[in-house]
Amino acid sequence: MTQGNPPGLDLSRLRAHLDRERPGMAGGPLSAELIEGGRSNLTYRVTDGSSSWVVRRPPLGHVLATAHDMAREYRVIRALGPTDVPVPRADLLCEDPEVIGAPFYVMELVEGTPYRSAEQLVALGPQRTREVVLGLPDTLVALHAVDPQAVGLGDFGRPEGFLERQLRRWGKQLDASRSRDLPGVDELHAALGQQLPDSLAATVVHGDFRLDNVLVTGDDRISAVLDWEMSTLGDPLTDVGLLVMYSEQRRVAGAPISTTRDAPGHPDPVELVERYAAGSGRDVSRIAWYTAFAYFKLAVICEGIHYRFTLGQTVGAGFDRIGALVPVLTDHGLTTLRKG
Repeated sequence: MTQGNPPGLDLSRLRAHLDRERPGMAGGPLSAELIEGGRSNLTYRVTDGSSSWVVRRPPLGHVLATAHDMAREYRVIRALGPTDVPVPRADLLCEDPEVIGAPFYVMELVEGTPYRSAEQLVALGPQRTREVVLGLPDTLVALHAVDPQAVGLGDFGRPEGFLERQLRRWGKQLDASRSRDLPGVDELHAALGQQLPDSLAATVVHGDFRLDNVLVTGDDRISAVLDWEMSTLGDPLTDVGLLVMYSEQRRVAGAPISTTRDAPGHPDPVELVERYAAGSGRDVSRIAWYTAFAYFKLAVICEGIHYRFTLGQTVGAGFDRIGALVPVLTDHGLTTLRKG
């Protein structure tokens, strides 16, 4: 922890806001550190010496329209608090960009480990690794079983035409960050549109569900699902396709993209899909499309981060290599669609 201001967070202004909105919440002087690992929104661990919290804000600089919506993240975490989905307690939302330079929210600091690499999982051994990873489809089953109306999220998205709208949105996100030739990416986008499946009944979807977006306790239990910035109401198989895509990934040296596929005991992606199907009762026969769509989304995200890197607006290490992932992800998406 440092007494100085980490990039993007003015501690004196944060403290003044906390004292005004939540008197007594913070005691001593605040110190903070940037939590590494996130590729998009900035996440900080903040403490007053006795209590600790997490603060989330959008990235510095180039921010795409509709992305990095702090109010949406805060709302869904707060709504899911009483359900079987493990989420941190939501403490405070500030939508005034004048306080620290951007909207932000404060939430509970939950204990647990975000496993980002196969090396981290090796220490658990094959059996514990298997149990940890199988907790992912089980958590998706719990999330997708939540009745949006019952938790106040009935208007959280527009399920009608969800997949078509997602394709358009991610195509626009790509165009907003396009600064170089990207072979195959337009072909992948077009092919996804041509092979669009019929959506399943809408649920709350996380939008970026993978192992390093959950915290795991010492007894191998998932204690919290994090990073809800892409959550909405939509087709639940978009979450499953993302999980499959991340479970297939091999490591690219130096790039800040997590992968645990090579850890001994890591379940095969097919087993993860089968476990989700058994727990949810949903038809997963078109999962290849959803997996290819996940590759396209990640390619677009990486291109956006690459663009911010070229402008000098990224915080952390490894962003100089992330642009090289985009053609790899595009190729994987096209290959997945062709295999069907």
